[in-house]
Amino acid sequence: MRFPGLLPALEADPAVRATLHDSQVAGAEARDITCATSFFATATALLASESGRTTLLVTSTFREAEAMAAEIAGLLGEDAVAYYPAWETLPHERLSPRADTVGKRLAVLRRLASDAPPQVVVAPVRALLQPQVKDLAAMRPVTVEAGQECDLTSLLKSLVDAAYNRVDLVERRGEFAVRGGIVDVFPPTAEQPVRIDFFGDEVTEIRPFSVADQRSTGEQLRKVTAEPCRELLLTGAVRQRAKALQREHPQLSDMLSRLAEGHAVEGMEALIPVLVDGLELITDVLPQRSLVLLAAPELVRARAVELVATSEEFLSASWAAAASGGTSPIDLGASSYRALGEVREHTMGLGHKWWSLTPFTADEAPDANLDAGSVHSRQLGITPTEDFRGDVDAAVAHIQGRLRDGWRVLIGVEGQGLASRMTELLAEHQITADLSELDSEPETGTVHVVVGSFRRGWRAGPAKLELLTAAELSGQQAAERGQRKLPSRRRNTIQPLELKAGDPIVHEVHGVGRFVELVQRTVQGAVRDYLVIEYAASKRGQPGDRLFVPMDQLDQLTRYVGSETPALDKMGGADWAKRKSRARKAVKEISAELIKLYAARQATKGHAFGPDTPWQRELEDAFSFVETPDQLSAIQEVKADMERVVPMDRLICGDVGFGKTEIAVRAAFKAIQDGKQVAVLVPTTLLVSQHHQTFASRFAGFPVHMAQLSRFQSDAESKKVLEGLANGRIDLVIGTHRLLAKEVVFKDLGLVIIDEEQRFGVEHKERLKELRVNVDVLSMSATPIPRTLEIAITGIREMSVIATPPEERHPVLTLVGPYDKGQVRAAIRRELAREGQVFFVHNRVDSIDKVAAELRELVPEARVATAHGQMGESRLEQVMLDFWERRADVLVCTTIVEAGLNIQTANTLIIDRADVLGLSQLHQLRGRVGRSSERGYAYFLYPADKPLTQTAHERLTTMASHTDLGAGMSIAMRDLELRGAGNLLGGEQSGHIADVGFDMYLRLVGEAVAQYRGEDTTPEPALRIELPVDAHLPDEYVPSERLRLEMYKQIAEIRSPEDVEAVRSELVDRYGELPPPVEQLLGVAVLRNRARELGVVDIVAQGKNVRVEPVTLPESRQLRLQRLYPGSVYKAAASQLLVPKPDGDTVAWAMSLLDRVISP
Repeated sequence: MRFPGLLPALEADPAVRATLHDSQVAGAEARDITCATSFFATATALLASESGRTTLLVTSTFREAEAMAAEIAGLLGEDAVAYYPAWETLPHERLSPRADTVGKRLAVLRRLASDAPPQVVVAPVRALLQPQVKDLAAMRPVTVEAGQECDLTSLLKSLVDAAYNRVDLVERRGEFAVRGGIVDVFPPTAEQPVRIDFFGDEVTEIRPFSVADQRSTGEQLRKVTAEPCRELLLTGAVRQRAKALQREHPQLSDMLSRLAEGHAVEGMEALIPVLVDGLELITDVLPQRSLVLLAAPELVRARAVELVATSEEFLSASWAAAASGGTSPIDLGASSYRALGEVREHTMGLGHKWWSLTPFTADEAPDANLDAGSVHSRQLGITPTEDFRGDVDAAVAHIQGRLRDGWRVLIGVEGQGLASRMTELLAEHQITADLSELDSEPETGTVHVVVGSFRRGWRAGPAKLELLTAAELSGQQAAERGQRKLPSRRRNTIQPLELKAGDPIVHEVHGVGRFVELVQRTVQGAVRDYLVIEYAASKRGQPGDRLFVPMDQLDQLTRYVGSETPALDKMGGADWAKRKSRARKAVKEISAELIKLYAARQATKGHAFGPDTPWQRELEDAFSFVETPDQLSAIQEVKADMERVVPMDRLICGDVGFGKTEIAVRAAFKAIQDGKQVAVLVPTTLLVSQHHQTFASRFAGFPVHMAQLSRFQSDAESKKVLEGLANGRIDLVIGTHRLLAKEVVFKDLGLVIIDEEQRFGVEHKERLKELRVNVDVLSMSATPIPRTLEIAITGIREMSVIATPPEERHPVLTLVGPYDKGQVRAAIRRELAREGQVFFVHNRVDSIDKVAAELRELVPEARVATAHGQMGESRLEQVMLDFWERRADVLVCTTIVEAGLNIQTANTLIIDRADVLGLSQLHQLRGRVGRSSERGYAYFLYPADKPLTQTAHERLTTMASHTDLGAGMSIAMRDLELRGAGNLLGGEQSGHIADVGFDMYLRLVGEAVAQYRGEDTTPEPALRIELPVDAHLPDEYVPSERLRLEMYKQIAEIRSPEDVEAVRSELVDRYGELPPPVEQLLGVAVLRNRARELGVVDIVAQGKNVRVEPVTLPESRQLRLQRLYPGSVYKAAASQLLVPKPDGDTVAWAMSLLDRVISP
């Protein structure tokens, strides 16, 4: 126990003493203990540490289980507590649970079976009711230790047996890849994947690497444990059984035949009851004489009933569909959730205690299900504390009163920064307070400030002890623990060049062509890789012309992103040149405007803010996440800008949930410290309340006056806010575009923060420009800006990009099919069963209420709300607010939701009539779900009785096949980028983008900006180096074609010795030691750099000579040439040099030729 002083203080209550005694003795099998809900975690920790038994705490929901586990870990220590998750899929779904869920479950089961089981296991009721395969704890993980012998072949076999998936690039849990003597594997329970290096059969090193750029992080691990990814492993017996079943149930043969061959199939867990011997419950695995505790048994019971019903429904819906005859052909009832009463009987029969913690006293909530003779109720004198909701005076009076009456008061806070702030605050009100570890029983007369993860406070009357938390004093909710993990550092993401035959591609000189294939050719004894591009035929009726692009010129190629199917250009044709110059002209005009703005701002004087104050540091210490390096650098940049006299104009780009708001919080606080006012401008009323909550919780305990201005305020409230802004009483205001109205006057505005900048219209932008001239402006945008654009536009306004993506994201499961009521009901129930919410998109306003009524009949327990664009604005915002605050479960709406709504708990999307929506709309809508670490489901349904049109069929097929996270790249790359660039630069460029393709367009923007700033933008001449050297990436070194292309592109972009080293270290890290052809390839890259510096364009083998041009040699050098390379010919008129070809290494020879003869 981390706070040993708590126990003796609480034992002053005889009921607590008796309860702890009951937990230690035999007998007392059932107890109903009544106390405040906020005391549940403390009660569990005390019972577990005093009884010496393993305690299984069961909660009604998994969110509650995660929060409880975190709180109990704060009391007992992280190692003493384990969280046992339930599958996020139902037992009979044709979907497998996520690999990380399975990995965590197996790790907990193994700990329970070991000699040192955890003191407390916290599980949601779903995990308690679900039968699991017997002896899961005996499933051995695959372990590899550095410095030990390990047979590579048998390692790969054990990974396949443990249900790992073999891929060419490891991107998610449960995958592995092999390249020569390197094995990459991503264990389900690990934060990051690991790379295992073999030398023969010895493991030389194990190092974690990052998914984004596939580079090692620099750490070394001693060993790696790879948990199995499935709870059903395909052992010989299981495969035999699958084979036998196949004969009995031919309609399931596609699934069973693959299982019989030993391939893991998505959703095979549904067949567990017929494939394995025996199932058991989690309580069968607990150590002997354990204690099962139900937290809030009323909720647990209600939830258990719902789960059993939903599970039955799914069993009939999904397996009925699988059966040909319409009745389930195969009995899978054994794995359905068990009834709670049945589990209780079974558990008590095993000799475990079955207790419950309830907030109601026994006489308030009689329960007919339990035999009254067997349960003894005991009421602890522990009640909830009152909530002060930020009323400082009331809180101070309460604490002073308690201390006078001889009570002992504890205040629980989250971090050290807040703890010291709290002691200062209390001292200001003449209350003595000290930081305490509670090593001994707390004394009366002083307040003890304790650092721990208490969610809410409680008071123990008989023991005269009260715990308050910072949350109750400030009235602010603490952030959910689950959302706190922020990703680690920014990486350059690798996007393997996914080129399929027929993809359009842009060549800088020849324009738009079509990719045909990658070929390897041997020219003059040297093996080289080429990319073949097809262009329009130069003669009518002939096949298209083909261009072979050597791999070192890959930097001249870009993927074409633009209109659907662009017309192919002719090679070297004038048409392409014309289109390119047209786009270049348009770009020049746009960038000129941007540059003007930039110059005007550089010339104005603003306010230079002072350096950070101690309060600023306190505020930053109280941040409950770990900042990502990207976030830190953005914060540094923003502060540095604020401390300069030139007004700040910085744009922060980063996806939803990457931590942009925290940067705004710190900047706002810094401005307020200097006595300036801050205005936060957001596009929707809903965001006003979201942000107000965030800012208020971060500024709690500091003297900052905040206000909101939006349609949710009455006229009288708004008037008060406006007065407060004019006389300077309000420090920070958060509002919609009402803030831009003429009647809003600030006394001393110092900083404007604009959230979701891309969603403000032109007239707002004009008003902002007026504000902008001498005020610091911080804009935030979630439109992901492609890396290339970021480089092109920087320099016009400062820009910080937060590109550290959350690692925990899963592809959205997409199901396309005819509309079927049973399926819709089951889908909604499944989402409700994991406490989520559902978007139901129906794009016809006239029939939307009818659909909502149908859903209410289908799923009576769901709270259904409707939203569409023809409602009054305030009504619409109220509905959205209700949905956001989880007062509704299903939102029936039109496509109005496709704009940036971030609702973490909505993870099922059902689209009715998906056949009439466009591709980008479908993609945008699908992006609304699966935003948290939970699996998202998207159902695209079409009417069963109408035939699909050809295009609708193609669209839906595309959506069903691209379910990956990167799918945005393949589907919406086009769409998003057309909009993304337009947002930043204005609307008129989509025509030009379609002309030259997006990447090319960005290059032109970059050139134009550089030109205005007086930098040299003459394009590099195309270099040709054709020497008889074996320089390529061999297939056996980089086996996958897309990864080879990606490495070739990097090598083609080498421009400095640093680049060469970076590529070399990446190759060694990802693929092992470089074979000679790859060394030669890097040698050629170094040679290209040198030639570029000297202005040489061609180094080409020609018969027995090597031709080098253009070259200008003075007489002295011509003499040196003849001396060093006899037989050379220098043609001054053609600036050409012919040198006899050497026998040995031509690359090194060419390098020395450049250095000794041509270099000035």
